[in-house]
Amino acid sequence: MNFNPSSTFLFLLAGMIILFVICQSVFFLVRAYRRGKSLGMDMGKIKKTMISTAIFTFAPALSILLGVITLSKFLGLPLPWLRLSVIGAITYELPAATTTANALGISALSETITDPKVYTAIAWVMTLGIFPGLLWVPLFIRKIQGGLMKIKNKDSKWGDILMTALFLGMISAFLGMVFADIRSGLKGWIPIFVLLFSALIMGICGLLIKKCSMKWLENYALPVSMLGAMIFAAFITPLIGG
Repeated sequence: MNFNPSSTFLFLLAGMIILFVICQSVFFLVRAYRRGKSLGMDMGKIKKTMISTAIFTFAPALSILLGVITLSKFLGLPLPWLRLSVIGAITYELPAATTTANALGISALSETITDPKVYTAIAWVMTLGIFPGLLWVPLFIRKIQGGLMKIKNKDSKWGDILMTALFLGMISAFLGMVFADIRSGLKGWIPIFVLLFSALIMGICGLLIKKCSMKWLENYALPVSMLGAMIFAAFITPLIGG
């Protein structure tokens, strides 16, 4: 059975959903603008806020674009375009796709997937794995935030430690993939080298922001480190023989 992950039909499905989300965003933007006007707010400040916010969305969008390009290599363009445009993150989507492919006997995602069963399984895992967040946020976010605020109000130091521990716990969930092939020789160290290089770039960006007062770099540090790491990976992999 011939299957094309970049078929016109999939593009139409993804396009309709993304168009709906865009229309929804425009609807609430117009409502918020009119509400601010009716309350007598400074319209000059509102317009300035809208323009500055729109400009600074380009920086995070670069990292999202990189994720779409990375995933489109083997999943086609419609699914990554939909997943990363509406809800999703490259830190989750790529590990989910890779883990599912490995479970189905595909050792490496290096070519476009043409097996509809594999494609469907990856799409389901990517979707169902992140879907609970849509339910947990509206149902439990107030209780979670209330609990965190109570801890922070009682002891701000322990509150900061708890938040840091939660963040590190989330990050550690993805580190297993980095160290998974460490026993397969120098080739298995490629992800580690790329990780360290990306951390180095992020550290340099942090120093520039703090020491050189380059505040504008805060919005571009993530895409810069991602681009640098991808270029480094493309350079080091052929040298090591990956």
